[in-house]
Amino acid sequence: MGSVCVVGGGAIGLLSALELARNGQQVCLLERGDTGRESSWAGGGIVSPLYPWRYSSAVTALAHWSQDFYPQLGQRLLAETGIDPEVHETGLYWLDLDDEAEALAWAAREGRPLSSVELDKVHTAVPPLGLGFQRAIYMAGVANVRNPRLTRALREALLRMPNVSLRENCEVRGFVRRDGRVVGVSTPEGEVLVDRVVLAAGAWSGELLRHLGMVLPVEPVKGQMILFKCAADFLPAMVLAKGRYAIPRRDGHILVGSTLEHAGFDKTPTGDALESLKASAFELLPQLEDAELVGHWAGLRPGSPEGIPFIGPVPGADGLWLNCGHYRNGLVLAPASCRLLTDLMLDRKPIIDPAPYAPVGRLG
Repeated sequence: MGSVCVVGGGAIGLLSALELARNGQQVCLLERGDTGRESSWAGGGIVSPLYPWRYSSAVTALAHWSQDFYPQLGQRLLAETGIDPEVHETGLYWLDLDDEAEALAWAAREGRPLSSVELDKVHTAVPPLGLGFQRAIYMAGVANVRNPRLTRALREALLRMPNVSLRENCEVRGFVRRDGRVVGVSTPEGEVLVDRVVLAAGAWSGELLRHLGMVLPVEPVKGQMILFKCAADFLPAMVLAKGRYAIPRRDGHILVGSTLEHAGFDKTPTGDALESLKASAFELLPQLEDAELVGHWAGLRPGSPEGIPFIGPVPGADGLWLNCGHYRNGLVLAPASCRLLTDLMLDRKPIIDPAPYAPVGRLG
């Protein structure tokens, strides 16, 4: 049994730890705060890139595998932990797209169920939708996952495994190297020595890799969200227009997001963003003006070139592996990313071609 230290307790770190532990590894997961409280908690949880046709085939391959896998992941976590991640299949409507033709061509090429829909049919299917839209396309089968519950379920699953130790409020401050190999990490409580280390620290991954004199092009990109409370049957499908979306949870909560801001590691919610998000919400769903606004928050996405994550061993740092840089699609891509990482670490046949995600040639 090999030993692995996973650095970072978001969805990617938690699921990496779970995959490795289920495959016989002794796993220690370190999180500098509470697990699942950064980007994984702050996001919307749509199990699709917002505009999948605008991404490279590398992102598409991870997304398709994960979308197919999510229902069974949700069911297994519920059975094991009693916590339901609520993989909620609603479908998704895109309204007034500038690149609608490209979207439909992509769907035909990829075999995805995306098609044009007449507006009167959209209003029948989604009665609260605003009247100011001209065109719509719809993809059936798109789900959303209730991300705070997903990370809680992953955490609980790990706590129940005898070959896992979970240490929260434990900040990794550097790596331990011996004879050119990474053999652990340093923390305020001492060194944690293992066979291999997985860096899955989201927007903070680049800061940590600097300790090895390497430049990882992952940077924080702030996103702000708001939350309304409505009747459970208020919004039957997800809707997206002008870069903003509304996501229904099963209990009637409606998430509206999100902004894209380059503000370093500042997570302060702002009044300007609140007004902008409310305006988008009321344009999409006018009845939200009368709904209770119950939350407004910000998180930091791990921005990366083209949104393509880094998954694989770090060249020049034997023993160190990456699973980070998922940008806007961490929750979407997590199941495939973590399975691919596990395949590579255990020298199994990978679920998809690992080459596009390899750190080699992509670090400074």
